[in-house]
Amino acid sequence: MAEQQRRSNRRYVRRRKVCAFCVEHVAHIDWKDVDTLKRFIMPNGSIRGRHKTGTCAKHQRQLATAIKRARFMALLPYTTAHVRASGFNRR
Repeated sequence: MAEQQRRSNRRYVRRRKVCAFCVEHVAHIDWKDVDTLKRFIMPNGSIRGRHKTGTCAKHQRQLATAIKRARFMALLPYTTAHVRASGFNRR
């Protein structure tokens, strides 16, 4: 009985996320690889944080730069303003 009680008192320990770029030994994040960059962008167009994606600081900086370059070259949207421009109204 005491053994079961000890097991039930254990807390769930969340496993630490691992950087996907470090695992794949990526040296440079390419801004032309839109499919990879889309995984790190929220539906509203903002860049996901390190705690959500699990990327390390080095790759998060490279990722942010790559996303900004892809936005400048019109491969990725800055915001969802194109939805508002298309005539969709929430009223």
